[in-house]
Amino acid sequence: MATAIYLEHYLDSIENLPCELQRNFTLMRELDNRAEEKKGEIDKLAGEYITNVKNLASEQRVEHLQKLQSAYTKCKEYSSDKVQLAMKTYEVVDKHICRLDADLARFEKELKEKLAVSSQESPEGRALKKDIRSLKDKKGPKGRGQKVSEEDSPRKKKFKHSRPEIKDSVLAVHSSDVLDMPVDPNEPTYCLCHQVSYGEMIGCDNPDCPIEWFHFGCVDLSTKPKGKWYCPCCVEEKKKI
Repeated sequence: MATAIYLEHYLDSIENLPCELQRNFTLMRELDNRAEEKKGEIDKLAGEYITNVKNLASEQRVEHLQKLQSAYTKCKEYSSDKVQLAMKTYEVVDKHICRLDADLARFEKELKEKLAVSSQESPEGRALKKDIRSLKDKKGPKGRGQKVSEEDSPRKKKFKHSRPEIKDSVLAVHSSDVLDMPVDPNEPTYCLCHQVSYGEMIGCDNPDCPIEWFHFGCVDLSTKPKGKWYCPCCVEEKKKI
């Protein structure tokens, strides 16, 4: 019941999002076309000026340069408007993503609170436990990267695709490249390197693992291991027991 309420409220909040995004993308395309037209006009004016500069009087040169400057200023305005609109569009989408993250965290917290006061042996208690595990499996790490899938694990490990659809060429990203990318301060970090999610990642099979998700390169993996996998930290902890 609670799941349905959260879902209903979230779907209501994003009802107008597709139309808003389509409108912004259409306007960005128009601004881009205008900027390209102005760039063509600037190239034409510059070519004419270079060709005829020796035959132009002083006043004509000034007039020609003023036309060039005016066209350049207009092109710059179109480009700036497009960038501002792109930033606004990103903020709109990011706001909804943050709300979804907050709703998921709040929903999980409520499930844990209900589980704490209910009998663990009752059917209701077992159902709540199942809901919590299902919610954790669906969340996964949030960020730029794409997670590998797991089909042959007994409990279907928590690998899921992240929010964006990313091409294969983007998956070959290294941590040094990520450090150069602009990072949202609200974006969570993972792995031993404490960076955002990127490329292929693997989840530790220890349910109490404090980190949970790791980049392949940071744990010396090149392919998905078969069976259960535990991170270096959890392996060391197991040795101490």
